[in-house]
Amino acid sequence: MPRRADVPGLVERARRGEQLAVARLISLVEDGAEAALREVAAALGPHAGRAHVVGVTGPPGVGKSTTTSAVVALLRAAGRRVGVLAVDPSSPFSGGALLGDRVRMGEHATDDGVFIRSMATRGHLGGLTWAVPQALRVLDAAGCDVVVLETVGVGQSEVEVVALADTTVVLLAPGMGDGVQAAKAGILEIADVFAVNKADRDGAAQTVRDLRQMLAFGEQAAEDGWRRPVVRTVAARSEGVADLVAALDAHREWLDRSGERARRRRARAEAEIEAIALDQHRRRIGDLRGAVGLRQLAERVLAGELDPYGAAAELTAQLGGGAR
Repeated sequence: MPRRADVPGLVERARRGEQLAVARLISLVEDGAEAALREVAAALGPHAGRAHVVGVTGPPGVGKSTTTSAVVALLRAAGRRVGVLAVDPSSPFSGGALLGDRVRMGEHATDDGVFIRSMATRGHLGGLTWAVPQALRVLDAAGCDVVVLETVGVGQSEVEVVALADTTVVLLAPGMGDGVQAAKAGILEIADVFAVNKADRDGAAQTVRDLRQMLAFGEQAAEDGWRRPVVRTVAARSEGVADLVAALDAHREWLDRSGERARRRRARAEAEIEAIALDQHRRRIGDLRGAVGLRQLAERVLAGELDPYGAAAELTAQLGGGAR
C-alpha cells in the first residue's frame, strides 16, 4: 500500500521555496485522487490568491514558449519569483506531456526562483487539463509573484485560458493567416494584451494595423475601462519584451484599481465550484451504470413508457437530487 503523502508538510516546504515539494504537490493534484485533491485544496486555501496569473495563448507556431522564456528572464531580472505551467500536447502512446516547452525554457532550469512544469492535455479539446486550476493554486501558495500559464495552441477554440488567468496575452505572428481573419477568430475576443511576435518579418506592420483597426471598431470601453494594447516583439532576440511586461504590469494595476480582479476571481471560484459539483454528480451517475435501476429506466424509454427527461428526473431522484 503506498505511503500517504504528508500534505501539510509539503505545503510548508513549498512555501519555503523547496521545488521538490512544489513538484510533489502538483503531482498529487494531477493524479486526481479525490481525497488528495480535497486535502491539498484545503491546505493551500489560506496561502493562495496573491500571484498575478498570466495566460499566454495563440495559434501554433507563433512563439509562445520563446516569448514566455523571454518574459520570465525579464521578470527574474526584476527580482520576481515566477512559476510556469506549460500545457503540452499529450503523447498518443503514453498520455504524458511531450515536454517541448521545458526543453525550450532550459535556460531557467538552474534558477531556484523559477518553477517550470509541463502538463499534458490528456485529450482535453480546450487545451487545458482539469488539473490546471489546482496546479496554479500550488504555485501561487508557493510564493510565486507571477504564474504564467502557457497553453498548447490549438487554434480558435482555445479560449478556456481566460477563465483561469488574471491577464490573457494573445500572440499572433505575420504571415500565418491571422491578420484580417483576426476579427472573426474567437480566440482574439479573450485578449487583454495582444503581442505580434516575429515582428521582424514582412507583414508585421499590416498585422498590427489589422488588430488596431479591429479594436477601434469593436471596443466600446468605458472611460475608466481597459483599452487593449498591441505590442510588437521579436522574442528570440528579446526585442519588445520589456514593452510586453510593461503592458502586463499596467493591466495588473488596472485590475486592482477597477475591481475587475475581484470580479474575475469570484467568477473563477464560482465556475470551479460548479465544475467540481458536476464532476461529483457524473461520478455518481457512473456508479449507477449497469445497475438494475438505470437499466430498467432505459428499457422503459425504449418501450415508449417513459421519455428521456422523465427518466433523467427519476435518476436524479435516485442520486438524492429530488428533481422537480
